[in-house]
Amino acid sequence: MDGIEDGSLKAVPQPADGISLAPKITVEDARVDWAAPALRVDRVVRGCTPAPGAWTTFRGERLKLIQTALAPDRTDLTPGQLAVGKNSVHVGTGSYAVELLWVQAQGKKPMKAADWARGVRIAEGETVGA
Repeated sequence: MDGIEDGSLKAVPQPADGISLAPKITVEDARVDWAAPALRVDRVVRGCTPAPGAWTTFRGERLKLIQTALAPDRTDLTPGQLAVGKNSVHVGTGSYAVELLWVQAQGKKPMKAADWARGVRIAEGETVGA
């Protein structure tokens, strides 16, 4: 910034050689692979929110994942396995768990994941992404 201010830096046009365009992210690219490491799952959710929107399936319907958090202390879940606590929902990945914070069920408004889990009454051992 100092160089711009004092005029010692000069703008140089980017050369045409080596320029490449990144492909547009598709809806299928936004599908979460629960066998991937937790960090990748979290980054897919962050990178695809708000559009096209990271998603998975639950009981055959699409579930949009709006916000997640890493939970490195949870290593007891298999990829896609759900664990519901009083105020939390964890999903297993290829490394450690991810906590679902905000989700949106098909045809519903966005809601806290714990509220969604109470509403659908998740049974022990249920999974997402199957």
